[in-house]
Amino acid sequence: MFFKTTQAHMTDKLYQAFLNSEGICTDSRNVGKGTIFFALKGSNFNGNLYAGDALDKGAAMAVVDEEQYVRNDNYLLVDDVLAALQGLARHHRRTLGIPILGITGSNGKTTTKELIQAVLSRKFKTYATHGNLNNHIGVPLTLLSMDEQTELGIVEMGANKVGDIAELCSIAEPSHGVITNIGKAHIEGFGGIEGVLRGKSELFQWLRQTGGQVFINSHQEMLLNMAKRFESPVCFGRPEDDFSCELIDLTPFINYRTREGQRYETHLLGAYNFQNIEAALCIGQYFGVADTVANEAIAQYVPNMNRSQIIDRGGLRIILDAYNANPTSVKAAIDNVKQMKASAKGVILGDMLELGPEEEEEHYKVGLQLSGTDIDLIIFIGPRMMAAARACPEAHYFESRDEAAEYLHSHAPDNMLLLLKASRGMSLEKLLEALPG
Repeated sequence: MFFKTTQAHMTDKLYQAFLNSEGICTDSRNVGKGTIFFALKGSNFNGNLYAGDALDKGAAMAVVDEEQYVRNDNYLLVDDVLAALQGLARHHRRTLGIPILGITGSNGKTTTKELIQAVLSRKFKTYATHGNLNNHIGVPLTLLSMDEQTELGIVEMGANKVGDIAELCSIAEPSHGVITNIGKAHIEGFGGIEGVLRGKSELFQWLRQTGGQVFINSHQEMLLNMAKRFESPVCFGRPEDDFSCELIDLTPFINYRTREGQRYETHLLGAYNFQNIEAALCIGQYFGVADTVANEAIAQYVPNMNRSQIIDRGGLRIILDAYNANPTSVKAAIDNVKQMKASAKGVILGDMLELGPEEEEEHYKVGLQLSGTDIDLIIFIGPRMMAAARACPEAHYFESRDEAAEYLHSHAPDNMLLLLKASRGMSLEKLLEALPG
């Protein structure tokens, strides 16, 4: 005997099974005893094939959507496994009944999420998206990781096309939300900057329709224009806003001054991260975190996961920012290197992915930004960066990371500030093996 439900009517059996389980698993290789295995499908895999293996490894239940794989009453047959996972997460979110803060934007989502988590966790039992589990699978998994002890949820929402954020909002049902910025990211899927604006603003559209609370980054004119749609937006960035602080300098880390005159030094690089700090402090203030406590949380936060990490190796000071790259973030990173003080400077840039028809033009602009500057070492890596090399004849160009590594082995830079930045798919952090230290 096996059990069947539909995504439209989540059964008590599935939710009760979840509450009595040891959690959710979507990879049969990582099944733990007492977990519920969801047999998801992808373009190159069918999780239904592994449902039996998951049960053999100790899973309490396997949720499948192909009847021929059902063997006994430890299987739950549904119309669509992904929809069942999303529906379960939505039901759990409603059962918890806690504030959920949604975060999206073209750049800085993860750093902003981590800063907000650092601040809010000083007052609340919070749970935030781990890593970048921010898509149609990651958001449900994030929600299902929250328990009855969680007082406030922080959910990062990523998007590759218009409609993605609206879908994630329908699952997470955020009560609060912030958009970090609107920039040139995932242009291929969005069809241009106008599409990016439409897609990212779906979070604000959801909050407007549901009476939720928005936090507006006033530095971004496109976002500030949305404030008029809301009765009580909370704005940050300008002196007249609900919250603001002052960027003092970058030495090389961000130093800022509060409205009360206190000065704080952070472990964050780049003026572009200052707006992420403001967002976290503004949201902390809204939720009643004491100012001193919130600023201490920011000052103590140290970035990781290849995001604007500083690595000192002998005479090299490396800025490792190899987690993501798009035209907006690359321009900001180059501007930051230009502003920093160093006896010598270098940049190693890899391909920016998912730019669609604007790919060649945007890479060419990167070359133009670097051409004729006082940057001592410029290296471009990847077939797309060939366009950058055409605009910057003083640069060294390599088609692959391995070719660049060979060059660095024999031409090791020293006494230099060195930026490494590229899209995640380039795995540019592996170049560290070719650098001294």
